[in-house]
Formats: sequence, structure tokens, C-alpha cells
Amino acid sequence: MAKQLSREEQLELMRRDWDRRAQENARYYVDTSRKDWTDDTFFASGQQAINEDILTDMGNICQGKDPKSMRIIEIGCGAGRLTQALSKVFGEIHAVDVSGEMVAQAKAALGDRPGVHIYQNNGCDLRVLPELDYDFAYSAIVFQHIPSREIIETYVREVNRLLKPGALFKFQVQGYLATDSTPDDTWHGVSFSEQQAREMAERCNFEMRYSYGAGVQYFWLWFFKKPASAL
Repeated sequence: MAKQLSREEQLELMRRDWDRRAQENARYYVDTSRKDWTDDTFFASGQQAINEDILTDMGNICQGKDPKSMRIIEIGCGAGRLTQALSKVFGEIHAVDVSGEMVAQAKAALGDRPGVHIYQNNGCDLRVLPELDYDFAYSAIVFQHIPSREIIETYVREVNRLLKPGALFKFQVQGYLATDSTPDDTWHGVSFSEQQAREMAERCNFEMRYSYGAGVQYFWLWFFKKPASAL
């Protein structure tokens, strides 16, 4: 039987495990497709991901706004692979990661990028971010590693708290339902069915307008914040 952990124990385990991975080979654990990343190949892979995930979806993301005027949130920035590419599109990026080691590497790589702000958070909420209005939130290949639906839902509620009404939170969860993680597994996260994702959206005052990839590892969700009148 899997060991039961408190939320605080899970968060501490997540931080410790990701610090260890960052010390061992941060870029490999951010993208396991290779172990010998150079600066050029690592950040080029992030640019390719943003080309596919963001630049093909600017209607939903920007909703008529100039992207350079937008303030956005990135959850799970790791060593900054996607953050750098995001900073070429949007005016202001506020990125968080549970690992201080990852945050240090991201800051070292992106310290000269205008509008980029990187923070170590506690692994479940966004209280570390300035209390501002945000136009978009994004997370990729992050929640797949979290071993708790409660922690993931806390993040979703926090994004709702900070986003402007109507704004989009585009993110991935683990959709592969054949196996599930244990409470102490910070690599294989908990899975979501489409119905579970939709129910989470409703509990957190989002409209789940689109989804893609139910049943596979990269299950994309488009959560749009409901207007205040919908409360």
C-alpha cells in the first residue's frame, strides 16, 4: 500500500526531488529527449514548442490584445526553456517554479531578458506573484509530474484569482488513465479524465471550452475565466 503523505510533505518532496534533478542535469529533466543540450539546442526546442502551442492559438490567447501589452503567468518554468521564447512574444512574463535550483538556472540564462520575472514558489499556489491583473496563463509538461489532484486544483484556483475575466489558462495534465501515480511519485503525476477536468473547471469558475488529447500523456485544456456575473 502506498505511503500516505500530507500536502506539506508532498510539496517538500516535490521541491527536494526537483532540486536534485536540476543539480544532476536540469535540461534533461526539463526535456528528456536528449541529455547533451547546448544553449542553442535547448532554447531552440523551447522556441519550437511555443511556435506550436502559442503562435498557432493567438486568437484564443490574445483575444484582440497586442501581445506586447500582455502580462502573463507561466507555471513550472524549469530552466527557462519556454520562458525565453514566451518573452519574445509577450510584454511581461511572471514565471514560477518549485525548485530553487531550476529558478537559479533560469535567472542565469534569462537575466538580461526585458520583462521577465522568475520566482521560486511553494509548489501549489501563486502568492509569490505580484497582485496584478494577468491576461493569460500557461503551463506545459508540469502538472504531469504532480502526484496530487488537490495541488493541481489549487493552482487552477490561483490562476483564476489572478486572471482577468474572460482570459485563458492553457495547460496540460496527465491524461493517460491506465496507471496512476503514488503520493510520493514526483515524476508520474495523477491523471485526469475529460469529465474530471470539466468538473475541476466548474469548481474553479472556469469554462472548459476546448480540450485535446484525452487519454494520452499530453492532455491539453483550455480554461476560460468566467465573468464575475457568472459567480
